[in-house]
Amino acid sequence: MSSAVTIWKAALGELELQVSRPNFQTWFKDTTALAYDGETFLVGTPNNFVTEYLEKNQRSLIEKTLIGLTRHSVRVRFQIAWETGDGEVTPRPENDTAALYGFNPHYTFDNFVVGPGNRLAHAAALGVAQHAAKATYNPLFLYAGPGLGKTHLLHAIGQEAVRQGQRPVHTSGEQFTQEFVEAIREQRADDFRARYRSADILMIDDVHAISGKEQTQECFFNTFNDLHNAGRQIVITSDRPPKEMSRVEERLQSRFEWGLMADIQPPDYETRRAILLARAEDAHTELTPDVLEMLASEARRNIRELEGNLNRILAYASLLRAEVTTDLAHKAMKDIAPQSTPLLPAPELALRLVAENFATTVDDLLGHRRDKVTAQARHVAMYLLKQRGGLSLAEIGQSLGGRGASTVSHAYEKVSRDIEASPVFCRRVEDIRQKLDAK
Repeated sequence: MSSAVTIWKAALGELELQVSRPNFQTWFKDTTALAYDGETFLVGTPNNFVTEYLEKNQRSLIEKTLIGLTRHSVRVRFQIAWETGDGEVTPRPENDTAALYGFNPHYTFDNFVVGPGNRLAHAAALGVAQHAAKATYNPLFLYAGPGLGKTHLLHAIGQEAVRQGQRPVHTSGEQFTQEFVEAIREQRADDFRARYRSADILMIDDVHAISGKEQTQECFFNTFNDLHNAGRQIVITSDRPPKEMSRVEERLQSRFEWGLMADIQPPDYETRRAILLARAEDAHTELTPDVLEMLASEARRNIRELEGNLNRILAYASLLRAEVTTDLAHKAMKDIAPQSTPLLPAPELALRLVAENFATTVDDLLGHRRDKVTAQARHVAMYLLKQRGGLSLAEIGQSLGGRGASTVSHAYEKVSRDIEASPVFCRRVEDIRQKLDAK
């Protein structure tokens, strides 16, 4: 610990010279050193907000600074920490070792709400976790759209593996790629191979990030083969099934399908209610049936949106020191939610992106063609425009060839049901939505 503290003090001194004073005061000043095992440096942060910022925006700078001080390859992990009564700083989770591997202590099997859309994935993940010393369903390939719980299950498996004395290696597809490139540049390929091929259980989140990266795929292919042949467990998550990874080599796609593939579908209404009740209980808050129904009906896309809406309402109630009522919930969503919602893209852009995705034309969407593909594409366009807000139902209908508000309302409900029923369709709509957000 003293070594970690000394190194981090030196790192902070250098970081203070490399970033602006406001940035340093906001993001770095209250960080601490929690642990360093020669490979992974665990940095303590005061809250989740700082953790997310450093993870997304400052990781590479921090790792570069630590590598310069230690003269060794360093992977940085961030973890919320608190100060004990005697002045010591401790990681938030009780299990320091699990935190060192970068697992979120809140992502456990105990607080994962099981429903029809995730039952198979949960059962498979639990089976792997309970037999971490044996390769079970190898590989286990979990796929789902964003915010549906695949990372939650991955972290739950990892924490159980640590408790059983296993040594998991946990990373993301993007991080694996970055490490591989750095290892080649710094002539540390042997160290890189040794790190991953010595794992008792290899856990790769968002493996689709290696799409189109030929050398990284070659490296991962060889790593996969070595571990699989040695009987080591491999767990992989992705936002799509292997066959839909068009820029991933066919031989890798085939290996991803060797074990068990399990998808996670958007939660149905009952599961959304159960999730809200569980999260409210964690927050020591009671929700009235009206508030439960409002929240469960509002957020259909994923669990992240559902929990985000609940957190906004609870924060709003806390600031006002008021009870959570239906009126307060509506006001909280009205006053706060739009701040985090992307601005509405032009209807013309939405129509063009939908037409491209469904291999049709904007003229067909605006016209009177009623074949299955065109009708579904038209419904998706209406759904996305309504989701983004800013236009009335009548205005949306007008932008799609002069159709009525009731037609738009019907289309929205139909697409909402189809998203719940089909994970493939859900991912298709989400892909279009992400392109709209990026414009």
